[in-house]
Amino acid sequence: MSELVEAEVKSDIADAPLVIGGHTFTSRLIVGTGKYADNKTMVRAIRASGTEMVTVAVRRVDLDRSKEEGILHHLSPDEFFLLANTAGCYTADDAIRYARLARAAGFNEWIKLEVIGDQSTLLPDVAATLEAARTLTAEGFKVMAYTNDDLITALRLEDAGCVAVMPLASPIGSGLGMVNPYFIREIKRRLKVPVVVDAGVGTASDACVTMEQGVDGVLMNTALAAAADPVGMAHAMRHAIIAGRLAWLAGRMPAREIAVPSSPTTGMLD
Repeated sequence: MSELVEAEVKSDIADAPLVIGGHTFTSRLIVGTGKYADNKTMVRAIRASGTEMVTVAVRRVDLDRSKEEGILHHLSPDEFFLLANTAGCYTADDAIRYARLARAAGFNEWIKLEVIGDQSTLLPDVAATLEAARTLTAEGFKVMAYTNDDLITALRLEDAGCVAVMPLASPIGSGLGMVNPYFIREIKRRLKVPVVVDAGVGTASDACVTMEQGVDGVLMNTALAAAADPVGMAHAMRHAIIAGRLAWLAGRMPAREIAVPSSPTTGMLD
């Protein structure tokens, strides 16, 4: 694919930067590192996305940065904010252990907490997620918790001290887009901490519609890595996130079930 020429997006709409746990980010897109055909494609796609925060599955990668075949060899902490995650954990104990391992291996105190409850659907284990969140926040971790699109769970994770809550748009890797926009909007309306939608985004229109709900950001992995052209899709997602955010800030027109002329009907020439 030929390189896209990026035009600066200019708007008179004022927007505050994304702040999570006291850290400021200019991009509202967070991306993962799994499933890419090779590390070169991964790095090119990540850079094309414009992201600043990149997640790394502690349980699935070699933590030795000196090995060229490893993911971490290609991701400099000077270029990206590396967010360790507990993907692949099915118990609170496992998630807590791998979070501690990440910190001991040189990651920061941030952790994307993920505790899966069902191997078939990959839906989160709510009880285990809450248990792990309480333990990790008590130990000084800044926890960004992956959860379902349930308001009560989201409120409890906020109460547990999480710096961000990450409800799913639809099941991990499904590419179905946002299934329950009402629940996502309600979670965003009720929480004080940032809400970052995680999992299920499949293409740029999904990302744009998700941001139009007023959420603070979107995390994605498979949508980029499994695209026919991951770098091209990363460019698309970068602009979709910006477009969705601007559309939400601008405020959409009211939806109507009847046609309304866009031109005046009075004073027309005969």
